[in-house]
Amino acid sequence: MARVKRGVTSHAKHKKVFKAAKGFYGRRKNTIRTAKAAVDRSMQYATRDRKAKKRVFRALWIQRLNAAVREAGLTYSRFIDGLNKAGVEIDRKVLSELAIAEPAAFAAIVEKAKAALPKAA
Repeated sequence: MARVKRGVTSHAKHKKVFKAAKGFYGRRKNTIRTAKAAVDRSMQYATRDRKAKKRVFRALWIQRLNAAVREAGLTYSRFIDGLNKAGVEIDRKVLSELAIAEPAAFAAIVEKAKAALPKAA
């Protein structure tokens, strides 16, 4: 059986890890053992934060909507309730962008939501 020299494979694997560790501080960027651990951890953070990013943006859209509908004399929860009762199916991201870029169109949506709500006694 011929001898297998593994230098090429190892070098390729190490190169891949060092490329991912580019920009890390200290030995984490140029020593394979610490670089590998740092890259593994960074991948875990990246996976976790892709999920968290969705939550953060939804919270931002809700805050923007709340601020915009309060100017029209509603609260966020009453506004969403009105939209549901009126049968308007626009997501929070688009509503938030409308509130910023197209105030007139957003005001029309708010009026539609207000009309669908029961009048307070």
